[in-house]
Amino acid sequence: MSVDSIDYSNIPFYDDTHAIVTIDDSSLVINRIKTPFGELLAGASTKGICLLEFTDTNRIAMQLSRLKKAPVKSVIQGTSEYFAALNTQLQDYFSGKLQTFDIPLDIQGTDFQRQVWDALQTIPYGETRSYQQQAIAINHPKAVRAVANANRNNKISIIIPCHRVIGKNGSMTGYGGGIWRKEYLLALEMGEMPDIITFPST
Repeated sequence: MSVDSIDYSNIPFYDDTHAIVTIDDSSLVINRIKTPFGELLAGASTKGICLLEFTDTNRIAMQLSRLKKAPVKSVIQGTSEYFAALNTQLQDYFSGKLQTFDIPLDIQGTDFQRQVWDALQTIPYGETRSYQQQAIAINHPKAVRAVANANRNNKISIIIPCHRVIGKNGSMTGYGGGIWRKEYLLALEMGEMPDIITFPST
């Protein structure tokens, strides 16, 4: 299936009764996962999770196209060997039981992007960093804009926690899943999650 022809609304939700799809290094499997914050589209290669994006954003086609420019040639709807653990860990995370993910990841990007994304994974649960602090952490203190751009191009949301990076003045800066989700994710991690999640009107 080509990236351009995918109808995301028809992609099945993860179901542990479905047979695991066998793929090779040139393919990835996609599936939807339900969460309290909305549906996520998950993608997995033979090495691990390589995509995790909310389905109501305009980022999925872009991210899949970028993956397709890498080794990925085809996208298959189905169940990956990694989706059971992903679903369990996501549900535990959203219920406040899990702080650190340990599912295998297949992180695809430039050397600089990977350096930025590796730094993101060192930000502790319940804490935040500014883009400036993140740039300093990777020894590129003047590369604040480049760091922000790499965060924006993160393909594996939540697990690679770009939501933990905020403005220098503490402001809620951009987030691919929406600022409202960023606020909720940080509230969840800080133990301040409201009982009711209010989705923005469309």
